[in-house]
Amino acid sequence: MLILSLQAIISTNEIVIAVVGYVIVFVALLALYLLFQNLPRLMYLKLRKGKTKKGEAIPETDEIMQSGEETAAIAMALMLYLEEMHDEESGVLTIRKVSKAYSPWSSKIYAVRNQFNRI
Repeated sequence: MLILSLQAIISTNEIVIAVVGYVIVFVALLALYLLFQNLPRLMYLKLRKGKTKKGEAIPETDEIMQSGEETAAIAMALMLYLEEMHDEESGVLTIRKVSKAYSPWSSKIYAVRNQFNRI
């Protein structure tokens, strides 16, 4: 009985739309994974083609590729350099109190009603 009621709620078109949506998402995720997995190889290939046009010697090993430690050191040096470029700030906060005139429109006492006094 439960299967019959579910079939009445979910039609075949809705199931097809859901399956096609899942397939599109998984194909997109797979394409992104393959792109990011092969991105260093593609960059190395482009760099290698540029060096062959200039007539420079091409290293047989992956000397152009950087290790994770080298990348982390470069990122840390850039961060420290960019932090030095900021101005020194005093760190003093100035707080000015703004006085507002009383307005009955902003008063909450007129909106609150005690419901227990009616009984």
